[in-house]
Amino acid sequence: MNLRKISFRQFLIITAITFFSITTLIWGKVFANSIAQVVQKQAYDVERNIVYQTVNQHQLKLDVYKNKKAGLRPTLMVIHGGGWIKGNKEGEELFFKPYLDWGFSVVNINYRLANTALAPAAVEDSICALNWLNNNASKYNFDTKKIVLTGFSAGGHLALTTGIMPDVTKFNQNCPDIKKTKAAAIINWSGITDVNDLLVGRNQKYFAVQWFGNQTSPREIEIAKSVSPITFVRPNLPPIMTIHGEKDTFVPYSHATRLHQALKKVGTVNQLFTVKGAAHGGFSKIQKQQIYASIKLFLIKHNIISKNQ
Repeated sequence: MNLRKISFRQFLIITAITFFSITTLIWGKVFANSIAQVVQKQAYDVERNIVYQTVNQHQLKLDVYKNKKAGLRPTLMVIHGGGWIKGNKEGEELFFKPYLDWGFSVVNINYRLANTALAPAAVEDSICALNWLNNNASKYNFDTKKIVLTGFSAGGHLALTTGIMPDVTKFNQNCPDIKKTKAAAIINWSGITDVNDLLVGRNQKYFAVQWFGNQTSPREIEIAKSVSPITFVRPNLPPIMTIHGEKDTFVPYSHATRLHQALKKVGTVNQLFTVKGAAHGGFSKIQKQQIYASIKLFLIKHNIISKNQ
């Protein structure tokens, strides 16, 4: 293009496109390096792809972000989302970055997806991962009295199920030496609380059906009930905070409100953070800032971290 012949309007368009391209490149690099910078600044040791369990020759792996400060550290176990059919731990780093700023150690796990093993395999794996965390607490200075479970969507479901299931014996076939580990708190982001609601009926979702091998027989219905957090509601559970978009239809907002009301009815400490106008994730920067500020206050209130962290 002959620059001497372009109009002022064309010049502005070219300038805007160039600025946008450069800005996008810069911000991409910023986000890509953010965890590395935090790890370096906060003095973390990172160990990736530790095998925490092997099932039918399939290795289940996790990453550990070990806070190198002296003494026991509050520890976050992160379970990725993806409707039990996709996703991996590698996509979760920005999700748990604030916890590194607060001094947590982090255990970020993978689990078997539906293309490897159907329901309830993901539940079994999450329980085994928590067992691994407990068994390796002394090696990594995990504070077993300050374990927080978190996840988004299917990860929220698995965090809830792992943290509040009263009897895990029928889901521990692959880690029979399991010890019951009590979570100090659960932070549930848009999690499925009633699996049956997504397996059959008007709220049926393709990912739930796939997780059950495209079967909805009485057997699948019974399994779905046995891994639904709403089934386990009772007094004296760990404090639970739920974050959910009020316009979410992928995992209906009613999953959050039903769990909130059920927990409230039995006297279990819980908090519902409704994200106004939001659907399934995609929260704005301001909304995320508000959410993490509320999570921090929630953790302070329940003596998991101190005010100065």
